[in-house]
Amino acid sequence: MSWAGRSAGEIASAVRRGEVSAAAVVEEHLDLIARRDPQVGAFRVVRKRAVEEARAVGERRDLADLPLAGVPVAVKDNLEVAGEAMRAGSAATADSPSPRDHEAVARLRAAGAIVVGLTNLPELGLVAFGDSVFGTVRNPWNPSRTAGGSSSGSAAAVAAGMVPIALGNDGMGSLRIPAAACGVYAVKPGAGLVPAPGDDWDGLSENGPLAARVPDLALALSVLAADPTLAESWRAGRRLEPAPRMLRSVWAGEDEVWDAPPPPAEVEPFDLRIAYAPQPLPTGLPMDREFRAAVRGAAETLRVAGHTVVEHERRLPFWLGPSTVATWLSRAAQAADALPAAGRAGGRGLDRRSRALARAGRLLRTLSLDGARGRARWQAYGADQWFGDADVLITPVLATVPPAAGGWRERGFARNAPANIRFAPATGPWNMCGWPALAVPIATHSSGLPIGVQLVAPPGGEPQLLGLAAQLEAAHPLVRPPGMSA
Repeated sequence: MSWAGRSAGEIASAVRRGEVSAAAVVEEHLDLIARRDPQVGAFRVVRKRAVEEARAVGERRDLADLPLAGVPVAVKDNLEVAGEAMRAGSAATADSPSPRDHEAVARLRAAGAIVVGLTNLPELGLVAFGDSVFGTVRNPWNPSRTAGGSSSGSAAAVAAGMVPIALGNDGMGSLRIPAAACGVYAVKPGAGLVPAPGDDWDGLSENGPLAARVPDLALALSVLAADPTLAESWRAGRRLEPAPRMLRSVWAGEDEVWDAPPPPAEVEPFDLRIAYAPQPLPTGLPMDREFRAAVRGAAETLRVAGHTVVEHERRLPFWLGPSTVATWLSRAAQAADALPAAGRAGGRGLDRRSRALARAGRLLRTLSLDGARGRARWQAYGADQWFGDADVLITPVLATVPPAAGGWRERGFARNAPANIRFAPATGPWNMCGWPALAVPIATHSSGLPIGVQLVAPPGGEPQLLGLAAQLEAAHPLVRPPGMSA
């Protein structure tokens, strides 16, 4: 039996029951990575020691209780993995190994997951494209197109079936953008739910999972959040307390043995007020007509599922766009300036793109135009007023199809900034206010690339997002890229 392409839930259940060893599962996935990644470029490092770590998981006394027992996962290369260098897509970073795991990685490992590799990202995670000094991440649907960014390799690895779950982070859309570009699921949690990246972009950035299935997404989020009530929240759009509670070592619950849940049943009906905004962007920013149609299609699917659905006709306030761009550029300057001066010197310096974005950010900070006032306004009351009385909002994730994969890092500001803004202007507002948002693959564009929609909820709305994503998944099952179905 082949385990590559199977869900994380299926793999973990089989490993817990002794039907397959964690080492065998990992070996099979490493073989698949060796065959597929040369065409995709998702991984900077493939960890051969993962097999040894899988054997150690197989010997754990609590194996039968681990929710992610033996599940291969990929980790974005801007999060610490013990024993591996964290390069963040840059030659200007240190190549010394990290002494310990980031807390999010540690939680995945505690749950039995095996880190099979570190995934590529654009330098310092600054842009929505996937090229860096370590290579170019290509879209598994069309290798001439970008996989999106900045969690580029994580999304591509899941889309190509090389792992069932990956870990990334999102400071202006960096989970949702590549998820939509590659046709997988990803959730940016609300502020404070999951341990944040070491550089959290002044609270803009959150760690979160990507997956090929909504139940796997919910399971991974529950582990990352140390909240077992999220694991089954996709079933009914609300937190569900497992009985008995999970192990303290995994979810910080009571120290009781966990019984695996029964096989997935149909999603339970629940009723939310859902607004849909096919064109939420301010005047002057166009939206692909097929992306607009996908939002309407998702809204109709949820109306048929029993929800109250209304159209949200107002566009995002014009002032929010410049504030979001200024915040992005200011964070680019901050990230570049945080690097050791020696790392930026000579041949080990930053890419031309990063230098240009950082220069623009420094200038804006000098002029006190760093976006802080607009962010505070949106966070305090603007987002809530614009969102209205809906429980969840549906928008497009992207505004155009993914552009060419390579060549961006050696281009300057005039090419990169407008291209990023045109490509993905609909995600940043929800980082600006810290609200949760989830990307759902919903259709296929006439270009042959996937189309994703974005579900957004006020703080605490992750269960509703997962429940709606499960209903959309049931009506529009995920499709793998050509040649990558197993």
